[in-house]
Amino acid sequence: MKTTLKTIAAALIMVTSLNSFASEKANPLKDVESDMVIGSYVDAVTVGSIDLNKFLFADDFQYRNLNNNDRAGKKEYIKFLKTNKGAQYDCESSYEILSQNGKVCVAKATMVFDNFTRVDYITLTLGKDGWKVNQVETTYP
Repeated sequence: MKTTLKTIAAALIMVTSLNSFASEKANPLKDVESDMVIGSYVDAVTVGSIDLNKFLFADDFQYRNLNNNDRAGKKEYIKFLKTNKGAQYDCESSYEILSQNGKVCVAKATMVFDNFTRVDYITLTLGKDGWKVNQVETTYP
């Protein structure tokens, strides 16, 4: 009985120790340029690709729709993107970097649909984990 308890205790200690040393999946966006992060954001929005969402957005991310003043934080926006996983918008999309200076980048993503156009103004910041989408403001000109 003592041997069984010692074996179980040793196994629990080993499992706990191994879990504490296990690292999270490496951030594939950590060492990429800002345009790659912008492209990943556009893919998340237009083709429902959510694989990189946990690496894409800054912790203090804010989304705002300027036409109706809707707002969302990181948690709400990622939840919205997850509900649209795999949904592909029927639009032509493109993006351009408007300004990049040091640790801040501002880009414009345009999605042209048959009856309207959506424009996202994207602000990225560079931190220890690479470029992150910090803010998105959407308008429908």
